[in-house]
Amino acid sequence: MAANPMTQFEVYRIGPEIKIGVFDISFTNASLFMVLSSLAILIIFNIGSKKNSMLPNKIQLLAELSYSFVAKMISDTAGSKAKPYFAFIFSLFMFVLFCNMFGMIPYTFTVTSHIIVTFVLASFIFISVTIIGFIKHGFGYLKLFVPSGVPVVLLPLIVIIEIISYLSRPISLSVRLFANMMAGHTMMKVFGGFVISLGIVGGWLPLSFSVALTGLEILVAFLQAYVFAILTCIYLNDALNLHH
Repeated sequence: MAANPMTQFEVYRIGPEIKIGVFDISFTNASLFMVLSSLAILIIFNIGSKKNSMLPNKIQLLAELSYSFVAKMISDTAGSKAKPYFAFIFSLFMFVLFCNMFGMIPYTFTVTSHIIVTFVLASFIFISVTIIGFIKHGFGYLKLFVPSGVPVVLLPLIVIIEIISYLSRPISLSVRLFANMMAGHTMMKVFGGFVISLGIVGGWLPLSFSVALTGLEILVAFLQAYVFAILTCIYLNDALNLHH
């Protein structure tokens, strides 16, 4: 009988139980892979930045391409005013990307397949961008909810829609990443179970699907990190440039 595909998303404690009041802050498998993702980023970019040779090695090339990719993304979506926030967006993109990619390795854990992780990230972005907007524009930031050129009759309705749309940003941002990663890994597990249960003779078709799905899921892992980062840039652009 094939294993339950949802067991791969179980969070379990590693080491002793640690509680502060009613809060359980024990180290878990999710914590482990967040730490591993962070360490992998630090190691790769530390090695990649040590030798700035004219003919870069693979790690240096990866570091330089990542830097250029994120810098262009910020420039294209949020403009020159967003340059001071490059470090945050770069760190966000790389963290989500590495968490997604680590989840593609067998017997690992996909951190971004949990809504609590993606929602905390999205909420932090939402609150930070809102604070930046009010710091830059004061109460003039509220003009974001009043699009120009809207007839006075429709204005109350449009303002309500704009406010709901704005407040739903952390939900849509977090659910998009969580749902895509969870759905993709569930499908991979299901087809993998078919291969095992059908054996060598009957399992060639689900095996072919599994291989194709793995390639697609790697692409999705990158795209979801990109979408998460570029939407952050778009929200930051609204806060800095107040397009309405």
